[in-house]
Amino acid sequence: MLLSTTDSIEGRRVVQYLGVVTGEAIIGVHIFRDLFAGIRDIVGGRAGGYQNALKEAREAAFADLEAAASGLGANAVVAIDVDYEVLGKENGMLMVSVNGTAVRLE
Repeated sequence: MLLSTTDSIEGRRVVQYLGVVTGEAIIGVHIFRDLFAGIRDIVGGRAGGYQNALKEAREAAFADLEAAASGLGANAVVAIDVDYEVLGKENGMLMVSVNGTAVRLE
């Protein structure tokens, strides 16, 4: 499955537009990630726990997007938009949502 943030794939012609597809993932942030992220904020450096949680959420959202597109018979998704949000009481959850247009390329 080809995935692109652009609205076309160079050298490939869209032969059918199949509809909008989405994928979402929400992951709770663990208290220890918060603790170690706070320490990183003080001493500097990257917050690895948050980075890993965000990566997991993004991968899950893209997997859902691909599954939805595949279910429509698509071989690509174009015009993908990726959004990140912090949710929940005291911002304890990370959400990644992706959407795009499922297409069939020649």
